Amino acid sequence: MNEAENIENPDDPEAKAAEDAAAALEQAEEAIDLAATKAEADEAAEDMGEGEPGAEDQADEPDELEAVYAEVADLKDKLLRAMAETENIRRRSEREKAGSRKYAITDFARDMLAVADNLQRALAAVTDDARDGNPELSQLLEGLEITRKELKGHFGKHGIKEIDPMGEKLDPNLHQAVVQLDDPEATQGTIIQVMQPGYVIHDRLLRAAMVGVAKGAPSSNGEAPVAEVEKAQEEDAQT
Repeated sequence: MNEAENIENPDDPEAKAAEDAAAALEQAEEAIDLAATKAEADEAAEDMGEGEPGAEDQADEPDELEAVYAEVADLKDKLLRAMAETENIRRRSEREKAGSRKYAITDFARDMLAVADNLQRALAAVTDDARDGNPELSQLLEGLEITRKELKGHFGKHGIKEIDPMGEKLDPNLHQAVVQLDDPEATQGTIIQVMQPGYVIHDRLLRAAMVGVAKGAPSSNGEAPVAEVEKAQEEDAQT
């Protein structure tokens, strides 16, 4: 018989056993690779999820947002209040500055009223007959009249106006009654004499006018009625 052929016999038991062993080894390696791949995937997922809020953190997140919104609303309210207060302070400061400029000369103007009074008294003390008989005196008085008119013009430039209440009803806010006079033709409380003119500066009283008021007609029992000025003063004292 010739040399044995090197062809493997498929029915050989040893060859079949070796074949099965190789297949089992291959399946084991694939299982190991799958396990490693799964482990790597799990590790990567944990890395990606690290730092994300869990279920408890997600539950607390709405409460934190509400707290932030409430704080923002509170800060906004405080800002609006601060802006409103600042605007009020600015407006008040502007009004005070305007008032200071408007009434800054009040004390000086009140002192200058005495000069105007003296000029008026000097002019009223000289009669027309005395002027006609003395040309020098007439020129002097004319100069005083020009000075008085110029002073009155300067008063007007600064908002100072003279109060001439002759024939008006007594106003305690503008007039000071110093005497009651008999005048049956005048209504009770009417101003029938002005001793000293009053002045206002813009819308404020600078000096009240000193006046005399009419008593009015006598009453049935022969007594004069109470002057309106006394009633006004009593009411003012009660309030």
